[in-house]
Amino acid sequence: MIFMSEKISKRYIIVIMLISFAGQIAWQVENQYYNVFLYNVIAPVPIYISIMVAASAIAATITTIVMGSFSDVKGIRKPLMVFGFIAWAITTAMFPLAAFITPILLAVTFAILFDCIMAYFGSTAYDATFNAYITDITTTKNRGKANGIVQIMTLIAILIVYGVSGVIISFYGYFVFFYFVGILVGIFGVLGALLSVEPENLSPLNIKLGKHIKNTFKKENLKKNKDFFLVLMGVMLWGIGFQVFFPFTVIYLQHHIGLTILMASMVVFIALLVSIILAFPVGILIDKYGRKWITIISVGLESISLILFSLFLDLVFVLIFGACYIFFYTVFTIGSGTWIKDLYPEEKRGQFSGYFILFSVLFTMVPGPLIGGWIASEFGKTIVVGGIQGTIPPPLIFQVGALIILLAIIPLLKAKSIKDRK
Repeated sequence: MIFMSEKISKRYIIVIMLISFAGQIAWQVENQYYNVFLYNVIAPVPIYISIMVAASAIAATITTIVMGSFSDVKGIRKPLMVFGFIAWAITTAMFPLAAFITPILLAVTFAILFDCIMAYFGSTAYDATFNAYITDITTTKNRGKANGIVQIMTLIAILIVYGVSGVIISFYGYFVFFYFVGILVGIFGVLGALLSVEPENLSPLNIKLGKHIKNTFKKENLKKNKDFFLVLMGVMLWGIGFQVFFPFTVIYLQHHIGLTILMASMVVFIALLVSIILAFPVGILIDKYGRKWITIISVGLESISLILFSLFLDLVFVLIFGACYIFFYTVFTIGSGTWIKDLYPEEKRGQFSGYFILFSVLFTMVPGPLIGGWIASEFGKTIVVGGIQGTIPPPLIFQVGALIILLAIIPLLKAKSIKDRK
């Protein structure tokens, strides 16, 4: 195996950096600016966003389970990453073409379809294959550091998306912005995939794809992986709470707080700087002191930060508590992600990456945005954008999200880490 010591080789650090950067650029644009585009350009109706987020989550989850299992059975990672990133780049840039379609309902339908197609290729390249790849080439001694690198690149990607998006959209429009993102995803993602090397411990399995998936749901296998699914329950509850407000964050800052799209993006940009600086030290602490308690503590602090964020309109306090909730989101992501990868069965890492997406994407991005969209529709202020009436997401979405996130503590307390098992 390439990573038998605590040190991660330079080549694989570069691979992790390039792929995680490209993948997260695409996902962050899809998670936030697809929603902003749909709201500001096509129709300011929050429930349309909720439906789009739910549909793409379903597409991503099914893809990750099937393609993750496929990569396990065939014993391949690299070809799926190369092919996936090429197609992902093209489909990322394709999304705004939905705006040319009329009437509005048909435009919304095509926007949702384009998002689902993009999610298929992204989930193949990143969620199914790259997540398993990281587990293949790391050990419990350096996995926290590797996930720390992934989170740093994730935050840098988000930083660039929020820092550049407002400027590009304000001066050049949404179309140039999406084309620019597609180019970035293609260059960095394909380069990283080409530099990757198939793990030495990966080989084809003597089993059919359908049986490989079906075997996981046998009672003995579920019991054997009890801690894995308990942690996933915690991730699911966290994710539902997070998705209540996250798809509407820039819209909230723009239309409730009263910031321009440029300033709204800059608020998130500044908050992210704190997390980037502290992400790698967090990964080191998690490797040193364990995953469980750092993850649990981050849940409580995230909930407090979100409540405080929702109570203020003043830009200074919005920045302070925005930085806090993004930082504790980072801590939770590194802690829970490392904990989960520790618990992957060796012969099912690609497939179990799929179950991670099942709990962290499908089970969160369907109910979460629907709850947020309903709250926005029922309790938000009326707004008219481009002659179309809609509603503005209220602070209540952050408060409800915070309470749901707090529930994640329950299954996390019951789950054991690898160190607890020894």
